Amino acid sequence: MQTQEIKDLLPEGFSGQSRVWVYQSSRAFIEKEAAEVNEQLTQFYTQWETHGTPVKGWAQLLFRQFVVVIADETSAQVSGCSTDSSVRVIKSLERQYDVNFFDRMMITFLRKGNAEMLPFNQVQYALDKGFIDMGTLLFNNVVTTKDELLDKWLIPLKDSWMASRVSVPQ
Repeated sequence: MQTQEIKDLLPEGFSGQSRVWVYQSSRAFIEKEAAEVNEQLTQFYTQWETHGTPVKGWAQLLFRQFVVVIADETSAQVSGCSTDSSVRVIKSLERQYDVNFFDRMMITFLRKGNAEMLPFNQVQYALDKGFIDMGTLLFNNVVTTKDELLDKWLIPLKDSWMASRVSVPQ
């Protein structure tokens, strides 16, 4: 998946410096759930405000597993209360669908066009057994801007924060 393909999933007219939050679900959503999640996310961001001012925001479930929230702060800065309101939506989705969006110990790779999760402590084993390699694309969920989402969300394992935590099999 290339930058252009990710760009096609995102809304137009948002600054490259727009703030981004990526929440990875503990499982993929089935089609019916994904439609419901996207409907709730649309309801949220169309009413999102910061101190009474509408937030230019967007939120969507991507790859049936990642909720991506974007706030363009060129006209209004997102306050702590506004950020909290977005987290409340994520927490509500967790309860509603019995998923976890805050498990940072699960790492997701793109293999054969599918998002596949591995517990952090099994990544070395997957490398050793050839399930993944240093070129396998990793979802880098620590991106913080729209530009980073486009350029650094899906990156080869060898270029990620995780590269220093694994050793290349001989």
